[in-house]
Amino acid sequence: MSIIFDDRPCALGEGPLWHPERKQLFWFDIVGKRMMSQADGEPLEWQFDEHVSAAGWVDQDTLILASETGLWKFYLDTEEQEYLCSLEADNPVTRSNDGRADPWGGFWIGTMGKNAERKAGAIYRYFDGALRKLVSNVTISNAICFDKERGRAYYTDTLTKLVMRQGLDAETGWPIGKAEVYLGLNEDGLNPDGAVVDAEGNVWIAQWGAARVAAYDPEGNFLKSVAVGGQHSSCPAFGGDDLTTLFVTSAREGIDEKTLAETPQNGMVFAIDNAAQGVAEPRVIL
Repeated sequence: MSIIFDDRPCALGEGPLWHPERKQLFWFDIVGKRMMSQADGEPLEWQFDEHVSAAGWVDQDTLILASETGLWKFYLDTEEQEYLCSLEADNPVTRSNDGRADPWGGFWIGTMGKNAERKAGAIYRYFDGALRKLVSNVTISNAICFDKERGRAYYTDTLTKLVMRQGLDAETGWPIGKAEVYLGLNEDGLNPDGAVVDAEGNVWIAQWGAARVAAYDPEGNFLKSVAVGGQHSSCPAFGGDDLTTLFVTSAREGIDEKTLAETPQNGMVFAIDNAAQGVAEPRVIL
């Protein structure tokens, strides 16, 4: 059963990141253009001038931050930003969306249309100081996560209801061969959103509109699901001192006012204790 971890509602909660050195959760309200966190039970918030959606950790006090126009170093102690590279800055239609560090020190980031324009987005990898496009013609980029032991990356275009599996080079983490379908959710009518891989190689996928996160084994077989207090569960992340707590962001976007009045927990961040054994998020090497 999930409990409310943070009761500040997000219009579009996304991108939870458990910083393994700080023992601290960060997440985003994309529509609200803010990054959020807690420290010693106190709420923290950083406001930006444009959409922000995902992060990775560089060191104790530095994050890599994805915004609608670029990738940045963000210094938590001074709140200063340092420009790294453009992310479709010349395209006012798109913004960043789902992203996650890979185990080789890279950072994968997806884009999408601000109004979910069809095939307006893409998925990129930032590695060794350069941004390279990996997947084109994506409508809603999501479910970016990694299984280093099996040399796999996962991702989805939520609109297709297909989660893809991509082989990765063991030394560099670059894609090798063609992506294949790992999981098809069309028959179940489920919408795959953010995802994370646990220590056993199982993929935990938030399912937008279904108020749950579902776990699938490395071959795509359903294992179980855990209920989340928000209808639009958007992205999971393992955290806590022993990495067994599953944190899940949610969203209010697309939920009518009457429903929100009856279920105000929509858009909040939830926690499920002892969900599974997670893996620490890898450091992004810049």
